[in-house]
Amino acid sequence: MVSPPTSDLAVNVLDAGSLLASFGALGIAVVLFAETGLLVGFFLPGDSLLFTAGLLSVSGASDTVHLSLWQVLVASVAGALLGAQVGFVLGRRGGRALLGRYKNPRLHEGVERAEDLLSRYGHAKAIVLARFVPVVRTVLNPLAGVLGVPSRTFAVWQVLGGVVWTVGLVLAGYGLGSSVPNVDRYLLPMVAVVVVVSLIPLVRELRRARRARGAVRAPRVQEGAGERR
Repeated sequence: MVSPPTSDLAVNVLDAGSLLASFGALGIAVVLFAETGLLVGFFLPGDSLLFTAGLLSVSGASDTVHLSLWQVLVASVAGALLGAQVGFVLGRRGGRALLGRYKNPRLHEGVERAEDLLSRYGHAKAIVLARFVPVVRTVLNPLAGVLGVPSRTFAVWQVLGGVVWTVGLVLAGYGLGSSVPNVDRYLLPMVAVVVVVSLIPLVRELRRARRARGAVRAPRVQEGAGERR
């Protein structure tokens, strides 16, 4: 476990290193629960937190923070799975009004992407894929409840997706930390790379959705021009 520095009382919730130094494995569980289960947690750093936790689980990787790998894995899986299930239940009980309470445009873009994933890939594949897309993994769980996805279907595939996402990123960080000496010197650049890579699916979905909307608008414009003639 981590021994939090006594001189650092302030915690930056957007900084994976700060969270891990202050709260250790418990912080991972809380952050992943909030990010995957509560709509207010859409801004939290899930991907970078998991990867960084894996790095800091390597003995000697950092002079200030050291985590236990098994505790990190247990906390990660527990937070991600419990959060998703709670989000699903909230969506089922709160309905579409639950999503409408939040006015953040980024969150509503995530809702559009989540709906697109569900319609394009079906329930099973969409639930798994959403784990790897920031913001979408936050809104898809309550949205699945709103849209009436069968409880058993959601539970099975969210468990599969949650385990693959959490364990995969933690072990990726652990593997890199084990193979690169003094890896803590490169921690910030590596976390930045993880954040950028994690945003690629979201950017692709945004571009794809814009092209689709453009394709729909073009025939309408042509029809309107034809009617005026």
